[in-house]
Amino acid sequence: MKETVGETALGSYRVLDLTDEKGLLCGMLLAGLGADVIKVERPGGDPARNVGPFYGDIPHPEKSLFWFAYNLNKKGITLNIETADGRRIFKRLVETADFVIESFPPGYMARLGLDYSALTQINPRIIMTSITPFGQTGPYRDHKGSDLICMASGGLMYVSGDPDRPPVRITVPQAYCHAGAHAAVATMIAHHYRQITGKGQHIDVSIIESVAWMVGDMAVLWSFDGFLTSRAGPRTGRGRLYMLDVWPCKDGEVCFRILGGVYGRGIRPLAEWAEREGMAGALKEVKDWQAVDMSKVTQDEMERWEKAFKAFFAQKTKAELLEEAKAKHIYLMPSNTPRDLAEDEQLAARNYWVEVDHFDHLGTTVTHPGAPFMMSLTPWRIQRRAPLIGEHNVEILGAELGLSKQKLEALKASNVI
Repeated sequence: MKETVGETALGSYRVLDLTDEKGLLCGMLLAGLGADVIKVERPGGDPARNVGPFYGDIPHPEKSLFWFAYNLNKKGITLNIETADGRRIFKRLVETADFVIESFPPGYMARLGLDYSALTQINPRIIMTSITPFGQTGPYRDHKGSDLICMASGGLMYVSGDPDRPPVRITVPQAYCHAGAHAAVATMIAHHYRQITGKGQHIDVSIIESVAWMVGDMAVLWSFDGFLTSRAGPRTGRGRLYMLDVWPCKDGEVCFRILGGVYGRGIRPLAEWAEREGMAGALKEVKDWQAVDMSKVTQDEMERWEKAFKAFFAQKTKAELLEEAKAKHIYLMPSNTPRDLAEDEQLAARNYWVEVDHFDHLGTTVTHPGAPFMMSLTPWRIQRRAPLIGEHNVEILGAELGLSKQKLEALKASNVI
């Protein structure tokens, strides 16, 4: 895909990012589109810098890989907005900003006199995006919520795990990422509206509502396909037939489902392959996989077929199974590990992985995931590593706002920056 070098979608816009873990992705996505995103941290650094894993397995606020990932392309300043001087400085930044994103508890910004109604008096075009566990309104608005709580409250844990065991969350935190992505989309929609009308607005992002979008099709799937329950996926426990989704093979796992009807076309060549190698077992009972009516399959039949496929997969590698799947149109795909992704030829062909310069503080580069999408004219780009603590104080507070070196030193001594 040809890119027009130098052009970005948001190159003339500034974002003030006050978020913690709940909203860091939002600012990172906007920064990748070229926005001048300033991460505003408390003096001494944001607590998110203490989230692991860490580069070289050395816990340190300047070595958090979590911080590196979610603050890519941002600049960074320290500012204590709980002080009068800090609030005055922040308001000066708002005068020329286009967006403010924050993830404080509802009411916090209002208590500081920095809520949307106050900021719009300073800059009528400002767009403020607030990200909280339960939203700005409702009986739960003041409840605290971790990623785990939001996963459970949003319904995603209900369909994660085994039907005969309690719910589990997906290992890597997901709720905050869903909310951050939705916040970025909503912010861009509000920006489009501002381009037409000249009016900013306040965006209220509820993390549990973002998660609930992920399971919005549960009712539809139940009414359409209610006789199925996956033993390795949705743990609804309501289905008549338990089925495997993930199967062990010689060097990992593959994803595959035993289904009839139109999907039977992808089962037949796999069953024939197993039969050629003398491992068909109970699979020989089925003459036409497309004629299999899943509503009439018994649990005993399913488990006999699974036993045969399990034994067959155990003798094959992921690569062998994938090659045959591509050649014979079998509905099967390897379950990739992080190492598989790092070595994946498709991702490599699209230059997905990017080496980011961290020489000035680590003496090396760090491999980052690249663009989440490609745009022909205004590409999403990695332009700089995540900021160090207060790295751009002099540039932004000094050069831009005109604060002298002596003033900056005094502000630091009084815990304002």
